[in-house]
Amino acid sequence: MLTPVRFLVYWAYVHGLLPAALLVSDAVQTREDAPSWHQYVRAPASRAVGPKEVLSQYTAGNVTNANALVGDGGDAAYLTRASGSSEVPTVVIDFGQNVVGLLEIEFAGSESYSELGRPGLKMSFSETLQFLTNRSDFTRSDNADGDEKITNGTDQIAVQSGAYTWLDQWGCQHDNQVCSDGLHGFRYLKIELDALASDSPYTTSEGVVAITSIQLQWSGYLGTPDTFTGWFECSDEQLTQWWFDGAYTTEMNTDVFRANDTEPRDATSPSLLDKLVIHDGPKRDRDPYMGDLAVSALTSYLTHDIFEAARNVMEDLVQHQRSDGWIPPASIRNYELPLFDYPLWWVSCSWEHVYYIGNLTYLESYYGNMKVLLDNYYPLNTDNSTSLLLRPDGYGDYAFLQRPGSAAYYSALYVLALERAADLATIVDQDADAENWRQRAKVVAQSFVDVLWDPSVNAFFDRSCSDEGCSAHAQDGNSLAILSGIIAANSSAATSLLSYLSSANSYPYGNSFYDAGGDNLDSCDECSQRVYAFISYFEIAARFQAGQATSALEQLRRMHGWMAAHDPEITFWEGIGTNGEPYEDAFTSMAHGWSTGIVPLLSNYVLGVKPTEPGFESWSLKPNVGDLSWAKGVIPTPDGPISVQWTLDDDSYDICVEAPSSTGGVVEVLLEGLGSRDFVINGEIVWSDGNTTSSKATLIDGIIRVELAKGEASNLSCLNS
Repeated sequence: MLTPVRFLVYWAYVHGLLPAALLVSDAVQTREDAPSWHQYVRAPASRAVGPKEVLSQYTAGNVTNANALVGDGGDAAYLTRASGSSEVPTVVIDFGQNVVGLLEIEFAGSESYSELGRPGLKMSFSETLQFLTNRSDFTRSDNADGDEKITNGTDQIAVQSGAYTWLDQWGCQHDNQVCSDGLHGFRYLKIELDALASDSPYTTSEGVVAITSIQLQWSGYLGTPDTFTGWFECSDEQLTQWWFDGAYTTEMNTDVFRANDTEPRDATSPSLLDKLVIHDGPKRDRDPYMGDLAVSALTSYLTHDIFEAARNVMEDLVQHQRSDGWIPPASIRNYELPLFDYPLWWVSCSWEHVYYIGNLTYLESYYGNMKVLLDNYYPLNTDNSTSLLLRPDGYGDYAFLQRPGSAAYYSALYVLALERAADLATIVDQDADAENWRQRAKVVAQSFVDVLWDPSVNAFFDRSCSDEGCSAHAQDGNSLAILSGIIAANSSAATSLLSYLSSANSYPYGNSFYDAGGDNLDSCDECSQRVYAFISYFEIAARFQAGQATSALEQLRRMHGWMAAHDPEITFWEGIGTNGEPYEDAFTSMAHGWSTGIVPLLSNYVLGVKPTEPGFESWSLKPNVGDLSWAKGVIPTPDGPISVQWTLDDDSYDICVEAPSSTGGVVEVLLEGLGSRDFVINGEIVWSDGNTTSSKATLIDGIIRVELAKGEASNLSCLNS
């Protein structure tokens, strides 16, 4: 129980005013410094971002005063190359973490040793030292054709003689010579005094170049502490830091859609230009993809008040809906990239947009599009004998896998989309649609179990088929079978399939998205050793829903701990391959929004808050404590923050919540492992001696549910044992 003094300390702690250590104090204490969670924020302090260090071990040739590039070596750094010298002056700069934007170099000037042109600088960018070579790990030109392919892996400068400032914008200094790709996502920058033969006569490899400063003009969303509308802390400091690292990864990807720094493969769209969006990655695939929003949109909603970034993407894609109902996954290839699963993610993400943001206008505007998608396109691609989805030839999915037949992933996602569409139909009084979609979901779910269950391992097959790869069991279909309700989270089937994924798919860097049977798929080398944080998000969510909080946290620590311990250390990778390496080598995006699921996992499951009506008009609070002893944070809603704090020790379990007066909710406590305790909320006993003692409380499946009517949590409400 909370004493009056401890209650006041508790209130201050919930609101970020006191650190955890002060919870044990018997006196109310105040502090004027920033809330403790501010220390975990990764964003730079301003849009002008300076480098952190010159990596001296990579310095070569005649380079003097190199530390001037980080403000610690005098007025200017000099790169000098004598006529005929084969030794290339080279310096490597570390920005300390992944960054995104336009590089700006302030020159004191240059001196040319010949009449063959100005001294040239060659620049290579990389997210990791592993792939920092004589070319960038990736440039926009790598995906470009024709006139848009202006470089061959490095950005070039013909340095002028006098003092001036150069900005790395997309384009060329001289027609199609001395060119730069402009915006980059990177941590490391290599600068060489060198010139391309193709840039003659404008540049030469000889001479002197003097640089007074280097900085980055930050391009992504600048997530400084004052911009956070939600936050999270817990007793595991690493998990806390990774929550903010996930926020930073999505901030890097949240940017205005511009023609010259987005994906060049026919992705530039007039309907997206100058709009705020969530890109796929900062350095590569800078195009908003629908599937990525299944994770990155939630990360955005839970951290910053920039919901329009996700909405702009969803609106643009649905406005390009095909006549048969199919919705394109992205603007790439003029909105014609053939992916089969992403239209279903549009439905699911629309549900989240309505429930997290409360945007009913969006729902009313595009409800008809959802109906055409679900009642026309997917029924046309259904196996009539099984009711499972049957992917048409030529279509792929999030991993561009060739898995013909009735893949479990497609049908499980279909059931989830149908159930969420039914929720949305009810909101707009389309009860017939809701009933139709729920009934169809039941039919598909039953067939899913009948056709795809493999009793030899007690998990679902990846596909119903008889050719290569048909013995595989996939992480995606099995995880979504739980999240969609095809099997109950508390069922023996859920327990067995999660156990199988733990035994068959576990690596030091996470759980792979296939067991060994997936290695027979034609389009996927070593599938059984590849980890996608994107798909792992759904498995970990399924573990939380199944009451396996400890194993969920263990998987989070294993996967995110691996990425945090390897270059570039802070941002989360698109995919992890064999032996924990970037799964597509240098091409891999090391800062991918779809890999930020740790943010919604810790906010929705560990802190424990989820919406149960649009805009959090009603909500549930169900902490999944695992091996943690406390967690606190804020969930943003359209009407204001929901502040939560819970602590658990041998003597007490305290859950406190304060929510907008326009909302109400349910506080849920799993009794298993808590022993014999009484529970009191706001002075009223609701559970004692194994029985409910108040009309506010009910017991369902070993969970105490305490109802808080609208406005009842507008002042701090605490459920204490």
